[in-house]
Amino acid sequence: MIKAVIIDDNPEIRATNKLLLSEYFIEVELIGEADSVESAYELIRQTQPDLVLLDIELNGGTGFQLLQKLKPYTFKVIFITGHDQYALKAIKFHAIDYILKPVNATEFQEAVQSTLEMIKSNLPSSGQNEQFLQSFSQQTRPGKIMLRTVTALHLVEISDILYCKNDNSYTTFYLATGENIMVSKGIVFYDEILAESGFFRPHQSYLVNLNHIRKVDKSDGGFVILDSGDEIPVSLRRKKALMQLLDNL
Repeated sequence: MIKAVIIDDNPEIRATNKLLLSEYFIEVELIGEADSVESAYELIRQTQPDLVLLDIELNGGTGFQLLQKLKPYTFKVIFITGHDQYALKAIKFHAIDYILKPVNATEFQEAVQSTLEMIKSNLPSSGQNEQFLQSFSQQTRPGKIMLRTVTALHLVEISDILYCKNDNSYTTFYLATGENIMVSKGIVFYDEILAESGFFRPHQSYLVNLNHIRKVDKSDGGFVILDSGDEIPVSLRRKKALMQLLDNL
């Protein structure tokens, strides 16, 4: 059995999460609940869970402060959040699963299933945890992004990403190192979190690092040529916005 605890200051949300766990995940045993940083700290130290469903806002502090007290830790975390946009962006950058409030059954199942797969495959996450806590405590723009595949967690320098290509619900990252990494999230997800790091979506299927653009070819429909020699198409309706961004580099 996989041992889980629920940490949330709202008893109704704890009850909802408890119900969803029992309904959809018979392999998960709920071994405790807590509503504050202090009570959660004691619970986790005593029970050594595999999975922690963690609210960001707790009595006596935050979920991040709790994790700082517990580090280094090896359990997997699913964050529960409703409003903190900076926190959510940090969570997304580091490929940590999350559930948005109000809790939706489908999103709950997807987040828990994804995390259980990590637990069952013994995918190490100590580096992921440390990078996340470091970036959140510094509250600076992340220099790295965590990309999670079925078999590994890849810690990638954002400056090394040439472009991303969409393939239905998957996105492939093409790196300056020559490595390609495919992850099971659509390009819209990465467009949202990488826009502030110098990325632009010139075409519905592509997301490009502006710092790797070497040339803009205006012939035909138009395309950009990257340092690597890759040619990325530019849609007519996005060409003007692209040129304005390049002018401001």
